[in-house]
Amino acid sequence: MNSISIGEIQKNISIITKLKDSLLVLDKRKNKKVAIIYPINDNSVVDSLAGKYKHLVKKCNNLEEAKEIAMKKAMEEKYGLSN
Repeated sequence: MNSISIGEIQKNISIITKLKDSLLVLDKRKNKKVAIIYPINDNSVVDSLAGKYKHLVKKCNNLEEAKEIAMKKAMEEKYGLSN
């Protein structure tokens, strides 16, 4: 874990945007820890949650469209309606 002062972050914010490891933020005046910053992992949770059914999961870019399709399919199954 790397450590950095608040002033250094204010001078160079790109330190946070290019973060690969956790970062400890220190207040040098009071000599105490202020925060610990962790990088965001861009890993998909779908792969970890789907388990053995990963190959059946479809990627979706538009959530609203996916909800609408699912609702129509549920209505068709429940009421026997079709378009």
